[in-house]
Amino acid sequence: MAGTGRVVAELGRPETPDEAAARKAESSRVYRSSQTVRNLVAALLATLAVVAVIVFMVPRGSFAPDRSIDVAAVAKDAAAAYGHTVVIPQVPSDWHVNSAAVAGDQTPTWTIVYATHEASGFLRVAQGFDADTAWDARLLQGAAPQGTVDVDGIAWTRYATTAGSGNITYAIATAAGADRILVYGDTDAATAAKAAAGLTDQIRSMREENR
Repeated sequence: MAGTGRVVAELGRPETPDEAAARKAESSRVYRSSQTVRNLVAALLATLAVVAVIVFMVPRGSFAPDRSIDVAAVAKDAAAAYGHTVVIPQVPSDWHVNSAAVAGDQTPTWTIVYATHEASGFLRVAQGFDADTAWDARLLQGAAPQGTVDVDGIAWTRYATTAGSGNITYAIATAAGADRILVYGDTDAATAAKAAAGLTDQIRSMREENR
């Protein structure tokens, strides 16, 4: 005699083959679902553990200090290497020096780049060793002279910058002995005048030496 099916309390009778199959399928589904949840929780915990290890491995402490450029030291080396007096303008204390170096083969050029923290973006003070006005035009991408401006008793040639001048919006230049000094950049007349005024004594001294 064939065995009877499993008696189900809710039914009060043995379950049919279809009911037994449905019960087993549901049990399998619930088991698989619980396994999936456990796997997700385990994966999340593993990820958090990895993140924690990385966080604790990162060295603590303050950020590396700002390595300010010693313009005077760089200028001293440049003066010794090229045999020229190298200018350093007196500028507002909140101007930040981004770079200071000599570059160029045809006309060695000493350049200091400042972030002025004003309305303008940046300003360069460049000194061309044994340079002429053609040097001005090369650095300014062909900009033409447009009158002069007086800064602290020194006449500076103002250059008409155009869209072809890149990001240069203002530029003035003057002679300093055998050299040329150019103050230019993404700047305005007032900001450029501050740098130019900070060069007055040096320019006058270089002109006297060249007489």
